Amino acid sequence: MDAFSQLDFVLRILLAFALSGILGFERERVDKPAGLRTHILVGVGSCLFTVISFTAFPGGDPARVAAYVVAGIGFIGAGTILQTRERILGITTAASLWIAAAIGMAAGVGYYVLAVIVTALSYLTLKLRPLEKKIKVSRTTS
Repeated sequence: MDAFSQLDFVLRILLAFALSGILGFERERVDKPAGLRTHILVGVGSCLFTVISFTAFPGGDPARVAAYVVAGIGFIGAGTILQTRERILGITTAASLWIAAAIGMAAGVGYYVLAVIVTALSYLTLKLRPLEKKIKVSRTTS
């Protein structure tokens, strides 16, 4: 493998690091169990598995690796969900880990613009909590 290809892969991993870190930073700020480090590890790991699936196994089926990444993230996400008598906690964090994996995979295949846009939309979605609370209050008062 030439140096240019290796540099391209390093840039993909760095992009996955930065973008998944944005989501992890938001989760960390609101004191969720899966924060900055977890999101970065999920994003970078997904990116690396994706890059490897396309380069290390010529003639192989990269979709198989993608499917297993998604399944593996399901197990990690399930670990962030807690159920109490009154409610279920952690579903949004599990979803943010899932999308961090997808962002890492997008960076891994070179879909940089898509990865950036999905990160921005995901971050915006995570910031909708105050609006969600207002909607709940208006439902209970009407």
